[in-house]
Amino acid sequence: LAAREIEVLRPWLRGDSKLAVAADLHIALGTVNTHLTRIREKYALVGRDASTKTTLLVRALQDGIITIAEL
Repeated sequence: LAAREIEVLRPWLRGDSKLAVAADLHIALGTVNTHLTRIREKYALVGRDASTKTTLLVRALQDGIITIAEL
């Protein structure tokens, strides 16, 4: 994943709303959605489903993008 995608993903997985992530990063809500869509597409391309927030969280934990302690 790209650095900016991770920058969007991590706070969203910690429970922040998409709107809060957008405000904190000074980007549009649509940009947050675009990053999350692209992240999901990248996982799908390698055969690792991440279609829900829960499965995306599992992938991020497996890949060391976020730790349980950070949640």
